[in-house]
Amino acid sequence: MLEFLRIMLDARFDPRDERGASAVEYGLLIAGIAALIVVVVFAFGGTIEGIFSDTKTCISNEGSGTC
Repeated sequence: MLEFLRIMLDARFDPRDERGASAVEYGLLIAGIAALIVVVVFAFGGTIEGIFSDTKTCISNEGSGTC
């Protein structure tokens, strides 16, 4: 029983185990993607709002005028 416990503890605290490092890397990757999305939304938000506004106006006028 003690031998089994020793083997389990040795496996648990193995310095070659990189599962935690992988989780941190994935977390940093997700944080970077989220930051990029925020930057893109702030950079192009006004332009996209203008496009949707123009489209809404054209649809509301139902063909009267040029779009």
